[in-house]
Amino acid sequence: MADNPMLKFTTVQRDMPQKRAPDLRGRDFREIYAEYAGDKAREQSSRCSQCGVPYCQSHCPLHNNIPDWLRLTAEGRLREAYELSQATNTFPEICGRICPQDRLCEGNCVIETAGHGTVTIGAVEKYITDTAWEEGWVTPAKPTQERAQSAAIIGAGPGGLAAADVLRRAGIQVTVYDRYDRGGGLLTYGIPGFKLEKDVVMRRMQQLEEGGVTFRLNCTIGQDVSFADLRRDHDAVIIATGVYKSRDLAGPGSGAKGIVRAIDYLTASNRRSFGDDVPDFDSGELNASGKRVVVIGGGDTAMDCVRTAIRQGATSVKCLYRRDRANMPGSLREVANAEEEGVIFDWLSLPKGFGGDPVSSVRVQQMRLGAADVTGRRAPEEIDGAVHDEPADLVIKALGFEAEALPTLWDQPELEVTRWGTIKAEFTTGRTSLPGVYAVGDIVRGASLVVWAIRDGRDCAAALLDDLTTAAQPVAAE
Repeated sequence: MADNPMLKFTTVQRDMPQKRAPDLRGRDFREIYAEYAGDKAREQSSRCSQCGVPYCQSHCPLHNNIPDWLRLTAEGRLREAYELSQATNTFPEICGRICPQDRLCEGNCVIETAGHGTVTIGAVEKYITDTAWEEGWVTPAKPTQERAQSAAIIGAGPGGLAAADVLRRAGIQVTVYDRYDRGGGLLTYGIPGFKLEKDVVMRRMQQLEEGGVTFRLNCTIGQDVSFADLRRDHDAVIIATGVYKSRDLAGPGSGAKGIVRAIDYLTASNRRSFGDDVPDFDSGELNASGKRVVVIGGGDTAMDCVRTAIRQGATSVKCLYRRDRANMPGSLREVANAEEEGVIFDWLSLPKGFGGDPVSSVRVQQMRLGAADVTGRRAPEEIDGAVHDEPADLVIKALGFEAEALPTLWDQPELEVTRWGTIKAEFTTGRTSLPGVYAVGDIVRGASLVVWAIRDGRDCAAALLDDLTTAAQPVAAE
C-alpha cells in the first residue's frame, strides 16, 4: 500500500511563503509574499489532518472543500485541485490573497489548536489558481445553451461579478453597470497592490468579457440610466453597489484641509499605480510623501492606509484606535505586516479634535476598556486628564462605510431599506421588496468581507435562475 500523503503535521512544520524584507517591500506596491514552488505547496498541503468534521470548511463563508483540494495538491493532482476549488469559489486566487484566513479557515484549523501550527490554506489556494492561469485551465464561460432572458447587475465589485459569472455560465444575457471606469469595485480601487496586484483583477474582468458579460462603465444609475429603465429592459436586476459613503468624524477642526477620507486616499493611490492622471495626488492633497500621517480606525481599511502611506514616503505613520490590539476588527496578520514596515500603533486612543488649517495636530484622548457592551466587546472609556496633541500633516479617516440613500437616488421609494440604509433582502436568495429585483453583498450586509460578497452573489444568482426558469414555464391547463 502506498504511503499516506497526508497527516504530516507532526513531522512537517508550518512554512508560509517567504515575505520580502520590510525595507524592500516598503518601497513599492508589489505583493509582499512570494509564490510557493510546487514541492513546497505539496509539502504544506500534506500537513492537513483530513478532519472528519473540517472546521476550516465550515468557517469559510463559501464552504470551500478545503481538505479535498489540499489532498489533491499533496498528491500532485493540481488540475483536479483547481477544478474543486473553483466549483465553490468564483475568484479563488483573490480570496487566497486577501481573505483574513487567520479569522476564518486557518483560524479554525484543528491542528492549530493542537499546537502544530495551522495549514497554510490561503497560500495553497493562491498557488493552485495562479498555476491554473499559467497552464491555461481558467477559461471563459461557454454556456451549453443561450437563453433570451437578461439580467442587469448594478456594481462590478466581487458580489456583482460573482453573480455575473454564474448567470452567464447558465446562458443568461448579463450586463454589468458600474460608475467607475474600470470594473472590480474595491478590488480595483480600494485594496492596495501590495495585497492584490491589479493585473490579477483585470484578467478576471477580461475573462468575464470573453465569456459574454457586457460591461457599461462610467455609468451612474439615476443619472446616465434610470433604475426604472433597467427594470423595463431586463428580466431581473441585481443591486451590488457595495457601501461607499464614509462615516464622518466630528470634533473641533474636523473640516480642516488635510483631513481626508480613506476611500479617496486609496483610490488616488491605486489610480496612480494604473498610470492615471490624478491631480489631487500630484498636488499633495492625497499623497503622504514627506508628511506626518495619522490614520484613525482599526479595520482592514485603516491597515491599507497606513501601509500605503509608508510606500508613499511618509516621514512617520501612526494609527489611532480606541480599543486595544486584541479588540481591533482588522486582521492581526496585517497589523504585524504594518509594524514590520514601521507603522506605530497608538492603542486606546480617541481623536477629540484637530488643530490648524491645514491640519497640524490631532487632539488625542487616552482610553481604557470598561465593561462589555451589547456586542460582547469591552467598551472604551475616557481617562480623565489623559489628553495630548499628536503632530500630523495628513489625517486619514478610516472609520468604515455606510449605505447611500438608494431609494432616493434612484427614485424608488418602494425599495425597502433597514434603519441603517442597507437594502432589505431575503436571506440566501437576495430577493427584495420589488419583484424581479435582488440585492447582494455589502449593500445588504453593511461593510463586510469580499468572500461574503462572493457567497451572496453566487447564492443570489442560483435563486434568480430558479425564478427565471419558473417564470418561463407554461401554466398547466386546469
